[in-house]
Parts: sequence; structure tokens; C-alpha cells
Amino acid sequence: MVHHSGSIQSFKQQKGMHTSISEILKEKSLKPSRRSLPCLVQSQTHPINLNHFLSVPLSPDPKPDIEDLSQSISTSCSLLPPQTEDVKDSYVEETEVSTCETRPDPTFRLQKHVSRAKLGTRADSLQGKKQSNASGLLFRDGKKRIDYILVYKKSSPQVEKRCTFEKNLRAEGLMLEKEPSLTNNDIMFVKVHATWDTLCKYAEQMNIRMPFRKKCYFTDWKSKTLGSRFHLRCQQIKSWLPRNPMKLDKEALPDLEETDCYTAPFSRARMHHFTINNRETFFSNSTRSRIVHHVLQRTKYEDGKSKMGINRLLGNNTYEAAFPPHEGGYKSRHPIKTHGAQNHRHLLYERWARWGIWYKYQPLDLIRRYFGEKIGLYFAWLGWYTGMLIPAAFVGVFVFLYGLFTMDSSQVSKEICEANTTIMCPMCEETCKPWTLSDSCVFAKVTRLFDNGGTVFFAIFMAIWATVFLEFWKRRRAELTYDWDLIDWEEEEEELRPQFEAKYSRVERVNPISGKPEPFQPFSDKLSRLMVSVSGIFFMISLVLTAVFAVVVFRLIAMEKFASFNWDFVQKNWQFATSGTGVCINFMIIMSLNVVYEKVAYLLTNLEHPRTESEWENSFALKMFLFQFVNLNSSTFYIAFFLGRFAGRPGSYNKLFNRWRLEECHPSGCLIDLCLQMGVIMFFKQIWNNFMELGYPLLQNWWSRRKMKKGGGGGQNVENKTQLPQWDKDWNLQPMNAHGLVDEYLEMVLQFGFTTIFVAAFPLAPLLALLNNIIEIRLDAYKFVTQWRRPMPARATDIGIWHGILEGIGVLAVITNAFVIAITSDYIPRFVYAFKYGPCVDKGPHHTDECLRGYMNSSLSVFDMWELKNSSQFRYCRYRDYRAPPWSTAPYEFTLQFWHVLAARLAFIIVFEHLVFGIKSFIAYLIPDMPKDLCDRMRREKYLMQEMMIQKSALPFISSQSVFHLPLEAMECG
Repeated sequence: MVHHSGSIQSFKQQKGMHTSISEILKEKSLKPSRRSLPCLVQSQTHPINLNHFLSVPLSPDPKPDIEDLSQSISTSCSLLPPQTEDVKDSYVEETEVSTCETRPDPTFRLQKHVSRAKLGTRADSLQGKKQSNASGLLFRDGKKRIDYILVYKKSSPQVEKRCTFEKNLRAEGLMLEKEPSLTNNDIMFVKVHATWDTLCKYAEQMNIRMPFRKKCYFTDWKSKTLGSRFHLRCQQIKSWLPRNPMKLDKEALPDLEETDCYTAPFSRARMHHFTINNRETFFSNSTRSRIVHHVLQRTKYEDGKSKMGINRLLGNNTYEAAFPPHEGGYKSRHPIKTHGAQNHRHLLYERWARWGIWYKYQPLDLIRRYFGEKIGLYFAWLGWYTGMLIPAAFVGVFVFLYGLFTMDSSQVSKEICEANTTIMCPMCEETCKPWTLSDSCVFAKVTRLFDNGGTVFFAIFMAIWATVFLEFWKRRRAELTYDWDLIDWEEEEEELRPQFEAKYSRVERVNPISGKPEPFQPFSDKLSRLMVSVSGIFFMISLVLTAVFAVVVFRLIAMEKFASFNWDFVQKNWQFATSGTGVCINFMIIMSLNVVYEKVAYLLTNLEHPRTESEWENSFALKMFLFQFVNLNSSTFYIAFFLGRFAGRPGSYNKLFNRWRLEECHPSGCLIDLCLQMGVIMFFKQIWNNFMELGYPLLQNWWSRRKMKKGGGGGQNVENKTQLPQWDKDWNLQPMNAHGLVDEYLEMVLQFGFTTIFVAAFPLAPLLALLNNIIEIRLDAYKFVTQWRRPMPARATDIGIWHGILEGIGVLAVITNAFVIAITSDYIPRFVYAFKYGPCVDKGPHHTDECLRGYMNSSLSVFDMWELKNSSQFRYCRYRDYRAPPWSTAPYEFTLQFWHVLAARLAFIIVFEHLVFGIKSFIAYLIPDMPKDLCDRMRREKYLMQEMMIQKSALPFISSQSVFHLPLEAMECG
């Protein structure tokens, strides 16, 4: 299949639809439609000064000159680097002398040790080079582009492996050049360059899609039926409207000019069919880095089946790091509006990572172009999630304001605040005294903020919102995979993990895909390891429950102490004091256990010995989610569904260890405790995560720069960082997390759970999530652009295992919100009282507040304190329950109202779940996974390309399976 590069919007705006290829070729060229790489690399409208770093004039003879040829055929461990006009001195690696001396290869020549003074002279001469060389993007000859950087220590004993590996890299067509570090005398950089022939060879092997020379323009029949006049009038009206301030100016991204082209898997035999305007820019930087990484992963360093790959060399400390270089600095002395962007990194910083443009849309095409599709999809998902939070936050604030405005007029709050004569039973049996219900007036009013008539509506809204968010994300993902040429991209066969090969090298089987023998893990061994891993997961979950139990015990002790506190302010607000201290301690326990969980998850995942890196990442992500989800929400589940449910009654309280009385709910309900728990944990956790994401790397990089200025690594004392070449600057940055994007997705998925699962108790959760995500996007952008080394651009078509986790959270959210409304809040008891026991029973429908008159008196039972031989001056006290009074025939038994409330709660849970699940399923059915316009366009392009290939006799260009295969049968269009 061959894709068209125009966007969906441009397709809608085009006119007519032709049925023959001749008509298409005769039609005038329309306005190009927007698509990103690979067509983007053909644009000749780079920002000012950008070509200085990104392109080199094409030589008429693509073959390397004599000097380049000598460099390419020289051995990797040659101690005589190529001499240049500016650099006369050479250097020797002291640790490699003894090893290379014993080798019979005559190409390994040795030279006498040079003094450190000569090394300093060499470094000074490097600093005095032209800016194009000193920027660290080219070889010393100023022509060859650096595609990858390898870093090793001269003191490393793995010299033999490194020599063989670099020699084999040269045999594969890569060119290497070594440079010493200016900040550490023990560090050596190996610059890697891929020649044109090598790029073409592996681009064909990897089926990389490149721009096809044939271009076809077509139009949309909808525009033709509506009429050109109507279309022009709409455009004129649109021009009168104010410009959307969230959109980036087209002038701000001059390097992303819109183009229109087809793409096809690259083929050297049909190279003349591709649009090759400049060999140096035909393959983008990210594509070049991906090809070099592919070579590095498949090059041997020793004899043996599994003795290959840069990952294994990084694991045994042969190399310290391997990364593609950044495209120069991210700051400039001159403003970008007048002088243009120096490079794509500078462009990303100015138009994406700066705090001043926090309200702008993200330049997803540029992100994908620089960091690859996998990271581009993460930021696309994060931006989509943030945008979808706007309506949820708006509705949540509306529900909160409704509770705020009705807080003083609420009948329940009025009765509590006016109950000066209602004596409540003591909170403890020894030092506590009876208290009046009006003392908790503030607590009751705050409860009204979150427990009001809008709670049920908001819970249903958020359940539907979660479904709409996921369904529309599928459509958005389909558009991105089309725009980014990922529709029929299949993930190439991954190499086995070194740990897997080392463990199961004795047992082999034939791979059904490649047909080659490979190590095999027996089913019995895999099952036993999986059982051990599952046991470890359950053990850690039990550890979480133990921590929650410890927090419960603390709350019981704190409740007794605060209720009998000498300070009247604390004594009157003992509920806030107990909940607040409990939440703070629980938060510290959560953050402490998260550190332990990460190490345990890492250990259990390695114990399973996953076959590939993607399997390892999915297994590790699932464990981390389970651990942190249980750790984060276990105490919340306790407060929501267990707090105050088993406390007993006065005279017959249930006690923990026969010592501490179980905690009771406030007369106005337990929802405020749940709200406080969620608010504190969500707020402080987001602050902590943001600090660890940006503050910690900033501190690490600051410390590295401080050591560099002092010459702590044995190198020169560099006062100005701009004097360093790019490879030295990148080496001093922090590497991307070893777990990739797992930590980034995990943070957002846990936040999504907090936003949806208990949202009925905390309607401000979407607002906090929205504010955090606005900051999170710029934090992550700043971190990727300025604080981290450039990650290897990887491809992906979706967000992986996280989509299934999000769908599971959406289902769990419906169930938990149903139980929160029915059990935790007082919505159902108030509803039953208003329509069964209140003053409006025989008067028809009335205002809710009028029907709730007398509700508090009905929800409080009576206890005779003299039964305990208490010397209190009050004989009767009240407590929250539906029990018969002591003077009845069946004292302290549950009343009929209790059973009515219980039946109503169970009925509400069943009705709520079936209703919401039905609405969710109906909405998921109505929203197709792929827009109908996109499906029509893909079918149209398939037809046009078939006709063009037939008429031009270009069918041998590519196999019919890859050209004409379009998996539309598996796509839901609408």
C-alpha cells in the first residue's frame, strides 16, 4: 500500500472526484496538504541558518574520496586517527597498547605515548575550529554528519570486544571517528556516520517508507456538491472571525511546509522513482539514527550466536553510553522571529518547551520528526487527555459552585447548625464528654460542598466522559497513524534479550517467523516463574494492606486523643484533625513504598525472563501499575466503603484489640473524609512527581556542570559550556529513564484513575488534573529538549498496554462511583426520607429542602447513658444510626427505615451500573474507531494508485502485497 500525504482537512476542502488517472494528471495542482516526514524532509524552506546544520551540498560524485576511503577501511582500534589540517597531534589509548600489540593484524599500528600537554594542545586546537565543526554535528572534515555517538572509558578492560565490534561496524559500511573528551581524560567518544550506500541498503531491509516521485491530486466530492460559491463564502466568513490564539503561527514553523506526495517502501532497484532532491536531506536525522541503531543492534563483537548488539556491550561496560546527538544548542543570542531557528532542537524549545507558550497547541509533527513516533504518540495522547479534561473540569467546578452557593441554605446544614440542644454521645468512653451537634456546623457545611444533588449527575457524566475520551482517542490515533505513515507498519521482529539468550541457550527451536533456530523457554519453566512472580505480587499487595491497617490504628488513637484534647479548637474540630494527620502519614507511607515497589517489580520482571524488550516493558508496566494503584487507592477504598460501617452502637461498640473503638462517621456523612483523602494525596503527589521529573534532573545537570568547571574528571577547566562540542554537552546530560516512557504513562494513568474512580466524592479532581497536565506537558517538553540526551527515535502505532488499562479503569470507575453514591454519601438516605418519611409524603412533589425538614432528627438514634452507670448530667444522647429507642419494646434494634434505606441503596447500585454501562456501550457503538472521511480517503488512494500503476506499467515497483494491501476490513469506519 502507498499512502497519500495530505491531511484530512485538506481532503475535505478539495473539489470534485475524478475516475481516471488522466484527468488527475491534467488537473492543476491544489494547495498542498499537511503531512510530516518523510515528505517534510524534501522541503527547501528551512528556517534561517537551519541548513547550516542539517544539510550539506550534494557532491556530484557520491563515492568517498581517498581520504574518506582510507578512514572507512581502517581498523576500529587504530591509534592513529585521520590527520587534518587543523589537528596535527595524535593520541594513543594507553590501556589498548598491550592488547593490540599481540594482534597479528598489520593495520593495528602503535605510537608512543603522548604527554598530557599534547592532549591539552589538541583540545585547544579542537576549540579553535570553525563553528560548524565545534558544534559537534559533523566529522573533522566538515562534511560527514554524525548520526550516533558511542562513549567508552579508556580504562575499560573490554578492549578486544570493542576492537572487534568497531571493525565489524566499518565492514557494515559505517564510518567511525574518535575524539577525546574535553572534560574527562578517561572518556573517549566514537562518532558514527552512515554513508549513502549503507542508508539505502538498510532502508530497503527495514522497509522504511520514503516519498514516491509520482504525485496525484484529487478532490472531495462533498465540496463539489455544496458548490464553490458557498465554500468561498464560508472561507470569507471564517476570515472575519478572530484567530484561535491556541494555534501556532505558520510563520513560527517555517520548516514544516505542507507537501503532497505518496510514500512507498524504499527500493534501491527503483531508486529513480523516489523524490531525491538532496541525498543529505533525503533521510532525516531521526531516520538516519534509527538505521544506525539497527546496525548497532545486529553487529557482532565475538564469535557466537548471541554475541552481538550494542545493548550487550552496554551491559558488560564495554561502552558507557550510546545515543544520537542533539542537533545543536536549544538557545540562541538572536530572536527566532528575526533570525529564524538554528536547528530543530532550537525550534522545539521556542515553540514547545518554553513556559510562555503553555496555552499553545503542541507541534506534534515536529516532535515526531525529532524524537520519533513513539514519543510523538505519548505527547499526542497527553495533549488529547488534557484537552478532554476541560469539559470535565468545567462541569466539576459547576457542581462544586452549586454546593458552595447552597451551603448555607441546605436544610441538613441548617438543622445541624441550629441543634444547640442535641447532645451527641461521647467519642470515647473514658476521657471524652458529650458534645452538642451544633459544634460540627463547619464540618456539615463543608460536606455540603461535595455531597449535594449534583453528585449523581457528575458521576454519570464522568463515566460517559471516560468512554468518549477513549473512543475519540482511537479516532485521533487513526488520523495520526495515517498522517505519520503507520497504517500498515508492522513492528519488525525484535531481537532477544541477552538475559533470555544466556539463560536458555541450550534449548533451541525454530522461529516460525524467521525460520532460524533460537533459544526457547519451556512451558513448565515459564509457568513456574510466572507463579513465583504472581506470589510476589500478592505479597506486596498484602504489605500495602498492612500499611493501611497501621494507618487505621493511628486514626483510632488520634481520634481518641483529639476528642479529649485540652485545646477547645482542636476538640471541636477533631474530625478534621484526625483525617488530616491520617492523610499526611498515609501519603508519606505511599511515597516510601513506591520506591520499594519499583525495585520489587524490576526484580520480579527479570525473574520471569521475558523474551523481548517489549514483553519486558509490558510486564514491568503492568506490575508497576498494580503496585502503585493498590498503594495509592487502598486507604481511599477503606474510607469510602469501610469507615464507620462496623463501629457498633453506644454500649456495644466494636473495638480493635479490645482497646480502641472503631471510628465513626460524622452525623452529616463520611464523604468529607474521602474528599480530604483524595485532595491531599492528589495535590502533594503531583507536586512531588513534578519535582522528581524536572527538579532532580536539573540538580544532577547542575552538579555535572559544576564538576566540569572545576575539572573534576581530570580534563580541562571549561568555564564556558559553549566551547564544548555537542557530543560532550550531550554526555553531560541525563540519559532517558531506563524504563522508557513507563514512568510517564504510569503517572498519567494513575491520575486518570483518581479523576474517574472516586470523582463523585471530589468533583474538583478533573480541575486539579487539568492544571497539573498543563504544567506536565511543558515540564516533559523542557526535560526532553534540554535536560535529557536525545533518545533513539522509535516507532509505534499506539500507546500499548496502557489503552487496555485505561479501559479497565473506566469499568471500575462506574462500579466504585455507584457504591460511593449509594453507601458513602447520604444521597440515598435523604432520598428515602423525602419520599417516604418526610413532610412531603402526602403533599405531592415539593422542593427538596422542604421535604428534608426533620431529616437529622430522623437519622439519629437515642441511647440511655445511665445504662452505663455514667455520672453525666445528660441521660440521653444521640448517635448516627437507624435503631429503636431504649424505651421501645425492642430497644436498639434496626428500624424499618434502616431496611428501606438498605434496599434503596442496593437498587440504586444495580440501576446505576446497568444504566451507565448501557450508555457507555451505546456511545462506543455510535463512535467508530476511524473517521469515515479517513476510510474513504484511504480507499480512494488505493484505487488511484492501482490505476496509476496499471497505466504506467509500474507494477513491478513493489510487491502486490505491500502496495495494494490495505487492512480496511479490520477497521471500523464511520
